[in-house]
Amino acid sequence: MEVAEAVLDRYAEVQLIDDAEFARMWVRSRAESNSLTRSALKRELADRGISGELAEDALAQRTDEDERDAAERLVRRKARSLPEAFDRAAYDKQVRRLVGMLGRKGYSTGLAFSVVKDVLNS
Repeated sequence: MEVAEAVLDRYAEVQLIDDAEFARMWVRSRAESNSLTRSALKRELADRGISGELAEDALAQRTDEDERDAAERLVRRKARSLPEAFDRAAYDKQVRRLVGMLGRKGYSTGLAFSVVKDVLNS
């Protein structure tokens, strides 16, 4: 056990182990590649043993505006593959699908509806 602690201490000393940097890189990477929200990223960090102040510092890189922009990009990309809605029922179905997609990525219902309606009505 003492040997393991000595090795881990040495890794930390030469910055091979840096939880704060790992958290920052994780947030940046997952936010860009998967368009996840801060709440979803916070859960992922906790699953990897990063919580509290380290997680909050890493999550501070993402703003509300960043999240809205990411949600808009997702909806625009997905909406291109949807058929044109010719009636109210088809439109409502598209809204539900797009809001559901955003919800699975951690976006709040209010933001999801706002973004979806803005994109579909533009």
